Amino acid sequence: MDPVPRTASLRRAPVQQRSAERLSRILDSCAQLLDEGGYEQLSTRAVAVRAGVPIGSVYRFFGNKRALVDALAERNLERYAERIAERIARIPAADWRAAMDAVLDEYLAMKRTAPGFSLVDFGNQIPVGADAGPNHRLTDRLTELLAAHLYRTPDDTLRRTFLVAVESADALVRLAFRLDPAGDENVIAQTRELLRAYLARVLD
Repeated sequence: MDPVPRTASLRRAPVQQRSAERLSRILDSCAQLLDEGGYEQLSTRAVAVRAGVPIGSVYRFFGNKRALVDALAERNLERYAERIAERIARIPAADWRAAMDAVLDEYLAMKRTAPGFSLVDFGNQIPVGADAGPNHRLTDRLTELLAAHLYRTPDDTLRRTFLVAVESADALVRLAFRLDPAGDENVIAQTRELLRAYLARVLD
């Protein structure tokens, strides 16, 4: 079953499997409609119709469409973290470059294939959430995952290093997808090279 988003946007967290499955359908429908019409065309009523649930079921979980998109961003982050954890579990702890490649590759894969992700990702494209700092949320999760895997202390220096890497990669990946809807491979290759050079200062 999909992870339940860890967000204050949820009015009520599902406690039964049936309720969790309904929430998952609502978020799936939100993602599909974002791909089809964008944020401005999104409505809670359209999400309810697509999900095949009463409009009251949407409002049971969400107060408005912004809260709905925030929860989708949080679910994207949870899914991304799960995929990263699965990938790095198969990578030797000493090989931080392979771990960083996994972080970038999984993001690119979700951007290219996950419904709604190109518009929402973790909340960067459509700013959502109380703190409006999705890259900080992403950095916290990556620091948590990678510090444990690389046997590093998740201190302020490591977190700041990952934050700079995340912000840099975010800007460059946006550029890659502006130049080519599938992601300009030359820009992506240079992004990988830049990240490795920068992170080597701390991780080597």
